[in-house]
Amino acid sequence: MREIVFDTETTGLSPGLGDRIVEIGCIEMIDRIETGREYHCFFNPEREMPSEAEAVHGLSAAFLSDKPLFADKAIELLDFIGDAPLVAHNASFDFGFLNAELEKCGRAPIDLDRMVDTLAIARTKFPGAKHSLDALCTRFGVDRSMRVKHGALLDAQLLAQVYIELTGGRQIGLSLASVEPAAAAPVVNGDPAIRRPVRPPRPHSASEAELARHKSFIQQLCEPLWSRV
Repeated sequence: MREIVFDTETTGLSPGLGDRIVEIGCIEMIDRIETGREYHCFFNPEREMPSEAEAVHGLSAAFLSDKPLFADKAIELLDFIGDAPLVAHNASFDFGFLNAELEKCGRAPIDLDRMVDTLAIARTKFPGAKHSLDALCTRFGVDRSMRVKHGALLDAQLLAQVYIELTGGRQIGLSLASVEPAAAAPVVNGDPAIRRPVRPPRPHSASEAELARHKSFIQQLCEPLWSRV
């Protein structure tokens, strides 16, 4: 199953008050494995950058002044996303901004049914604990030493690793039972109940050729211990 883990950086907290997306980073995953495909872009917000927001992500109005408008990259972004579920931390925030930008350039909003919120999943799995991205990286041993400031692509990369751990870890499909694989379902809107694929065991018995080579090797041993019994 294809999923997109993404993060945004913005000029503030409310698209309704005129705040805009200034950066987006997306990571493609298939069956909970990163494929190496990424989408990353900075945007000119066509407004000043509040000092509070710049302190979070370090993106100044001067740096963004020659970057493309969101409308200029909307088709490219939507082509990368496709129809995959979209994974984000505090996803309603990112979805709110993404859909506001799409509305501004006359495009249909992304259906909220595609939203996968890792914050909601973490709150369900670890009630009472800290659920920030930093806290979850610490919990799962994800290296975040490069995260001096927030950055959409870096945060999406960290979140992809956290998401894997939140949904069963790297061994999500490991099973010793000989059962037909079942279709996996995404974690949507914070529901941690997942139907994970069960993979049939792989054969590990020695082949006829390997058994013959082993027998030949044994015959070359001089006075093996087991012959003295």
